[in-house]
Amino acid sequence: MFEKFRIISLNIDHVSFAESLERVMRWGLAHRPAYVCFANVHMTIEAHQDAFFRENINQASLVLADGKPVAVAGRLLYGKKQERIAGMDFMPAVLARANDQKARVFLYGSTQHVLDALQQKIKTDYKDVQVVGAIAPPFRALAADELSAHIQQINQSGAHLVLVSLGCPKQEKWMSAHSEKINAVLLGVGGAFAVTAGLQKRSPLWMQRLGLEWMHRLLQEPSRLFKRYFITNTKFIVLLLKEIIKRRFA
Repeated sequence: MFEKFRIISLNIDHVSFAESLERVMRWGLAHRPAYVCFANVHMTIEAHQDAFFRENINQASLVLADGKPVAVAGRLLYGKKQERIAGMDFMPAVLARANDQKARVFLYGSTQHVLDALQQKIKTDYKDVQVVGAIAPPFRALAADELSAHIQQINQSGAHLVLVSLGCPKQEKWMSAHSEKINAVLLGVGGAFAVTAGLQKRSPLWMQRLGLEWMHRLLQEPSRLFKRYFITNTKFIVLLLKEIIKRRFA
């Protein structure tokens, strides 16, 4: 296993993008049950405030530093350089590797409109990827028989990788609850479905490099994301400063 370092509430894997991609593909091709979380500031604060959710994340097979602030926090607290491993970047990378291996991919989550566009995009750009199923579950809570039917459909498809887009924290809770029943790697990539499908634009590269991708998304959806970004980001900064001071005086 990789070395981990704790950022406020989450145990982040100290791993490179290439190493994490290699590990995911190895697990997937072996049909090993596993799940991967991409930790950003929002997820870190949600986990800090919710012990059950924190356990869901920390028991994942891999917890990757999705957000630039999370990656930078590793250097500030432990002096360790951590590469940012964003779900937005990981999804096209894992699809490219799946294309090389002619692997089977299942899509779970989002809306039917997004799934239709994403399947067409994969068919065009990743011709050797086998999309063996796609489910857009209703936004309501699913009954036990519906969940069982979805899991059975995924397993019967022979999928190596399951890309999950239910939004945080729902997708992480779903993966944690059902990973052991599914013979594939589950990847909680959230909004990467719409971006990869070409339905939403990602922030410019300069904003990504400066850790300002959140600002681009806020400008696109201010009413929905104001609380998440301004309040949550402030909490993250305060908690991180406390950890830095604590370690300096320890």
